[in-house]
Amino acid sequence: MAPRAYWKGYLKLSLVSCPISLFPATSGREKISFHQLNRNTGNRIRYRKVDAETGEEVETPDIIKGYEVDKGQYIELEPEELEAIALEAKRTMEIDKFVPKDDIDDLYLADPYYVVPDGEVGQQAFAVIRDAIRKEGMVAIAKVVFTSREHMIAIEPRGKGMMGVTLRYPYEVRKPDEYFSEIEDEKVPKDMLDLATHIVETKRGKFEPETFEDEYEDALKELLRKKQRGEKIEQPKERAPSNVINLMDALRKSLKVEDGPSSARSAKKGRKRIEGQREMLLPIPGKKGAEVPVKRATRPNARRKSAG
Repeated sequence: MAPRAYWKGYLKLSLVSCPISLFPATSGREKISFHQLNRNTGNRIRYRKVDAETGEEVETPDIIKGYEVDKGQYIELEPEELEAIALEAKRTMEIDKFVPKDDIDDLYLADPYYVVPDGEVGQQAFAVIRDAIRKEGMVAIAKVVFTSREHMIAIEPRGKGMMGVTLRYPYEVRKPDEYFSEIEDEKVPKDMLDLATHIVETKRGKFEPETFEDEYEDALKELLRKKQRGEKIEQPKERAPSNVINLMDALRKSLKVEDGPSSARSAKKGRKRIEGQREMLLPIPGKKGAEVPVKRATRPNARRKSAG
């Protein structure tokens, strides 16, 4: 099934515009999620929206938004009143300016979206805007309205399409001085710095996200498999933290570990997932709708069927 667009509208550069769709570039659906259950009955817990004073359940059409101006006093807003302030920009993402990518502080980057042309009519206009941005090596800054809010968004070419990343407003970014002001100005001895620098050099590598392993997620899957098999779950022994007496000694010991055989270091990373291996969901016998991930190893060389 094709993914559903999160937002549809028009991308506009001066007098050139084209219909586009935005799709979330990331997803957390693959992660294990839990329901809350009644320990005594095994039934799911449901949440109801109730009136805080009467305790009666309130239907969705009767729920409006309110801004608290004083204790228990609210300015009530109807949905159409909120819509009224965002009508002009609701379906148009107009590029306001172009900036160098390096000018954007990482603190301001929020959520990434894939930007694609919506239909065949605007394909050429989309390509013109995309290639113009690519040629200049800049990032386009525009405004877009969704989730009842106006967002700034940074757009740049990515392959045949584009990627937009919503940007935080300055009032959403906390000042680092609030957290760094009490850090003392330590003078690091040259021999310590040299050792630490050498350790950094031994760990130098490339950014390879495909090698990232979510060990906690794997541990959750193993826990579910053990519960399904009826095995006893034992608490692991808590390891005491290492007692570092001398920083220089700790650096020297670290150096010996990092300068040792690469095979010793790679062994600590644990086994890698076999290519083609998938996490399958099978129902737990006796529990309707309950599912647990069970690994099934497929042949590494097995070809996947092409989509469509």
